[in-house]
Amino acid sequence: QVHLVESGGGLVQAGGSLRLSCAASGRTFSSYVIAWFRQAPGKEREFVASISWGYGNTAYADSVKGRFTVSRDYAENTVYLQMNSLKPEDTAVYYCATDNRGNYYLWTAYRYWGQGTQVTVSS
Repeated sequence: QVHLVESGGGLVQAGGSLRLSCAASGRTFSSYVIAWFRQAPGKEREFVASISWGYGNTAYADSVKGRFTVSRDYAENTVYLQMNSLKPEDTAVYYCATDNRGNYYLWTAYRYWGQGTQVTVSS
């Protein structure tokens, strides 16, 4: 069992930055892929970024490429999502997830989820 807790969301103006954290307890991330997804009101949950815990391989959605950076901290057993140049369309609840049984970009593939953190970008 892995328990995930996200933090770092908030209200920011367009062009600003936020850093989200995803801390794991229980089992460690081990060799898992850890992914960030987001869901805006009335929209489907969508892939944002992912990182492999062991090798550090990363992947990003086209909509955030060049603006967001995903990283990991072994000592803290935490994954971060640094979000720069935020846009109003980035407004959503952001979730981290791990232990996928399928394509890393599909939210349905993940077994463990955090509770989500709200990110609101004002224009």
